[in-house]
Amino acid sequence: MKNLLAALTLALCTHAASAATQLFPLDRVRLQDGPFLAAQDTNRQYLMALDADRLLAPFLREAGLPAKSPTYGNWESTGLDGHMGGHYVSALALMWAATGDAEVKKRLDYVVAELKRCQDALGTGYIGGIPDGAKAWGQLGAGQLKVDSFSLNGRWVPWYNIHKVFAGLRDAWVYSGNADAKAMLVKLSDWALRLTTPLTDAQMQDMLRAEHGGMNEVLADVSEMTGDLRYLALARRFSHQAILQPLANGQDKLTGLHANTQIPKVIGFARIAQLTGEDEGRQAAEFFWRTVVDKRTVAIGGNSVKEHFHPDTDFKPMLNEVEGPETCNSYNMLKLTALLQQAMPDRGAYADYYERTLYNHILASQHPQGGFVYFTPMRPQHYRVYSQVHDGMWCCVGSGIESHARHGEFIYAHDDSSLTVNLFVASTVDWRERGIKLTQSTRFPDESRTKLTVDGAGTFALKVRYPGWVAPGALKVKVNGKPVKVTAKPGGYVELNRAWKSGDTVDVALPMRTALEPLHGLKNYVAVLHGPIVLAAKTPQPGEQLNFRADASRMGHIAHGAVCPQDSAPVFVSDKADFLNRFKPVPGQPLTFTAPDLIQGRKGAENLQLIPFFRLHDSRYMLYWGRSTPAQQSLMRAELAKAEEARLALDAQTIDQVAPGEQQPESDHAFKGEGAENGIAPAGRWRHAKQWFSYDLNDRDGQARALRLSFAKGDAGRRFDVLVNGQLVAEVELGKPDMADEIYTREFPLPPELVRAAGGKLNVKFVAKPGSIAGGLYGLRLLR
Repeated sequence: MKNLLAALTLALCTHAASAATQLFPLDRVRLQDGPFLAAQDTNRQYLMALDADRLLAPFLREAGLPAKSPTYGNWESTGLDGHMGGHYVSALALMWAATGDAEVKKRLDYVVAELKRCQDALGTGYIGGIPDGAKAWGQLGAGQLKVDSFSLNGRWVPWYNIHKVFAGLRDAWVYSGNADAKAMLVKLSDWALRLTTPLTDAQMQDMLRAEHGGMNEVLADVSEMTGDLRYLALARRFSHQAILQPLANGQDKLTGLHANTQIPKVIGFARIAQLTGEDEGRQAAEFFWRTVVDKRTVAIGGNSVKEHFHPDTDFKPMLNEVEGPETCNSYNMLKLTALLQQAMPDRGAYADYYERTLYNHILASQHPQGGFVYFTPMRPQHYRVYSQVHDGMWCCVGSGIESHARHGEFIYAHDDSSLTVNLFVASTVDWRERGIKLTQSTRFPDESRTKLTVDGAGTFALKVRYPGWVAPGALKVKVNGKPVKVTAKPGGYVELNRAWKSGDTVDVALPMRTALEPLHGLKNYVAVLHGPIVLAAKTPQPGEQLNFRADASRMGHIAHGAVCPQDSAPVFVSDKADFLNRFKPVPGQPLTFTAPDLIQGRKGAENLQLIPFFRLHDSRYMLYWGRSTPAQQSLMRAELAKAEEARLALDAQTIDQVAPGEQQPESDHAFKGEGAENGIAPAGRWRHAKQWFSYDLNDRDGQARALRLSFAKGDAGRRFDVLVNGQLVAEVELGKPDMADEIYTREFPLPPELVRAAGGKLNVKFVAKPGSIAGGLYGLRLLR
């Protein structure tokens, strides 16, 4: 059994891309003192603080069984019921493998046993917490499909939701050997197979327009686990051709797409290619990775604004918006990176990206006292909010409890004759097949070196990564105290071939340099890095008290506090090209720098300290800095003030708003519709309907005065009604204004008596006139 589990762990959950090179199973690696062990321990406490019975309640409800506790609120009771339960099973399984904690294993076995009761009660193989899921799945099986980007037959991304259950059962089997979990997973896969068999390929592809997580990946895993090719065939049917084909042909059509909808699809493409040897999925995955990492990623390794890929030529939204890179995106990009790296183990660019993202986004997204971040704003002087155990049930909490249980996963790899060190993390690895243990002793990144100690004897190659951030010729290696000539270059691996014996040591010096990294297309905005570590500065505002803990509200994951005008942000100012020489290390404080002769701004700006972003919490911060010469500074601030004046004034006037066609904003505002569609045009995302669509807006203090709606000139002639709480407030016929911009706005006043009677909730409904279309709507704001 142990050998089988080890093989499955290597093949399935570390996504080894070749039989020759594999990541070590998680239970072979143990973290030692350092930031990742601390994050793992904090996560374990968070996991055990969650109430398993509350997470199980949606599954029991849908199985017709009495719940032992009420369901959690937040996303767990607004349509995505049960998604956290699936994540929870995965996280417990990972944590058990990473720590061997008996209490974690006991909790895992309990949750799996309860899910088995639900599956047995239903008798169909199905397990899920989707509200009235039986009806929605029954319609699907009958070929009745009502599909939108975030809904299927009126349910919020049901395949995405149930994918977490698939993945949780897989992980419970692979990481803990729970035989019930494997049997349950096979039954659940059989249910999915029976359900989708009547659908034509065209219907399947239409269905896949709705977010569906990594269904193709997990079904490919089931195929390998069982040897049954039916599941591989179903995995192929779950591969979204509208995304696969352009990527396989080297075409970047990602702009405007919901980012984390696409990344799991691509992981599945690569996983199927790994099993079949097909080039199409591999080429698509490699092109996607290069495109996202090289063209769409910021300094911390994250991507997307408001969850969507913005144009790769325009990173201004990254500085303007407060909904910056989503943590789930980076979680899945690391999974994809680990999978691709196994196919090309000597390509250090994969490990460089993995390290960068692991430290600066994933590690930074967990509060030292527990809690996870959804959006990490790049906007100067904004801040992050963190989940609370019983309140935040967001997707980034689900991926977060998994992320911080798998920190040991990528550190080491091996083939039959070599052991590879990918990351410099204090840890031990047990190469059991060769009777070798390797201990890595390091305080990296606080110290720029690591020491490897061999326990056991044998002849093999020890490969140590030469990071891209170390200068050519600067990396130094000593074996048993004696210098070794290094011929490898940055982005490669130093290979040490010898007959090793117990007690042999390898000392590696990794000199770190300070560097400025410009934001794509905006060279006057830079991030500061020391080695792979992004540095940032706390910028609390005088007299301000912010709540850094998110509440349980539907949109609590967004840092809604006031934004600071960008023209008030501190900047780097110098009339010389010696920016880098201005950063001075603070004695006795690792990775801490000042730049008093460089930073200018409000009073005290010259005293700001730059510290690792992963250690910066509970504060506004500067991560991207404007830079200019003294002569340019006044002009730069004036331009920023002018650009922000109208924007901030409109934001101050806005009570609530919706970005039509974007998943979370529409879900947050209870989107409904008949005959509704959404899409992407050069001018932005839109929503329209041949019948009607609606949103619920919040007006807590009863201040609403008008609706401000954005339309496109290309939709001239469309006619529709606008109703608020059932009352007609406007009959609209779109014209073609004489203006340069494609998008224009119109304001529609709201009757004061309607607002007074609304009780703080306004349902805004767009109803098409006969023979016409309601919309397209490009923006909606409720103005005070």
